[in-house]
Amino acid sequence: MPIHIGLAGWGDHDRLYTSVSKAGSKLRQYAKHFPLVEVDATFYAIQSKERFGKWLEDTPESLHFLVKAYQGMTGHQRGPTVPASETNEMFAAFREMLEPVIAAGRLTTALFQYPPWFDCTQANVRMLRETKERMKGIPCALEFRHQSWFTEEFREKTLAFMEREQWMHSVCDEPQAGVGSVPTVLQATDKLATVVRFHGRNVSGWNQASAPNWREVRYLYRYSDEELLDWVDKLRLLEQQSEHIHVIFNNNSGGDAADNAKRLMELLGLTRPDGGDPNEPPPPVVEQLDLF
Repeated sequence: MPIHIGLAGWGDHDRLYTSVSKAGSKLRQYAKHFPLVEVDATFYAIQSKERFGKWLEDTPESLHFLVKAYQGMTGHQRGPTVPASETNEMFAAFREMLEPVIAAGRLTTALFQYPPWFDCTQANVRMLRETKERMKGIPCALEFRHQSWFTEEFREKTLAFMEREQWMHSVCDEPQAGVGSVPTVLQATDKLATVVRFHGRNVSGWNQASAPNWREVRYLYRYSDEELLDWVDKLRLLEQQSEHIHVIFNNNSGGDAADNAKRLMELLGLTRPDGGDPNEPPPPVVEQLDLF
């Protein structure tokens, strides 16, 4: 099927693992449940390509990776303007990190999610062009958090720009909580792939990034069957526009992402990578003993 469903990260989804699962085996166990995973560790630090290579070695070829761009590359780190030489170094290191997963044919896209203050201006459009040039040859998805990109005045221009510059559209389901949130825009900008990310609909917790417990409330939401059924129709619409739809559930503040992802797989008639029922527990990971 061209619809592939997974979760943001693999470490925090306790319901997927047995009580004896080791931290190092979680990704292997995760790969028995889902064909896709979003690597969010790369947002906080560019990983070594050796570490990425280890993730590939530990998992079957059925698992593909959606890799989140480093925060320094998307302007999340506020402060003085970063010199061009330092920016070039960041992008070069990020590209080098991706080499193993690209060589293995298991990269879906690099996801560039921009912050809520990244608004629709000429300077930011220029930055997107420069970013795409630095990532030349690597599939990239673009996700906005500022409403200005999809106002009545700029929506069609934004989508046309993304298509022209070959950005995949990262479609969002998120709270409609003012200027720092975007509407769900069901339009692909790339014939090969579209990304869909579920952030929940917790309006009251969305704009509390400065609160000490923001991670516990921002993505605290469990989608209902009615909401997921509505998305079945939306995904079928996107399926007509792109060859592959990569779906990520990020509503994990309360541990709901895995359950919602499995339920959506069920509603779409999708199976686990091994062909099993998504709601049945897959075979456990067999730990190899280190003799020496």
